[in-house]
Amino acid sequence: MASIRNLKKDINYVFGDIIEAAYLAEIAKGGQVSEKTDMIVDEAVTAFDNLITKVNQKGVENKKAHFKQINQEFEQTARQLIDKINKI
Repeated sequence: MASIRNLKKDINYVFGDIIEAAYLAEIAKGGQVSEKTDMIVDEAVTAFDNLITKVNQKGVENKKAHFKQINQEFEQTARQLIDKINKI
């Protein structure tokens, strides 16, 4: 299992890249930022906050299973957001 610090960095970098990609996709189309893009960005920020809160939880009984579940949720959420960006 990777360290908690590396997991936090990965979450931060990936969601930052997703937000940047959403804005770049909108700009590449030559348009202004749409409501769809704002919704994707809001969803990314909310997912980031939720995942970091779960990573920082104290008193977890089975840490290995806890972080494995966080990692799976992280990957799934990131893929869903990337799919939404691709549909812009």
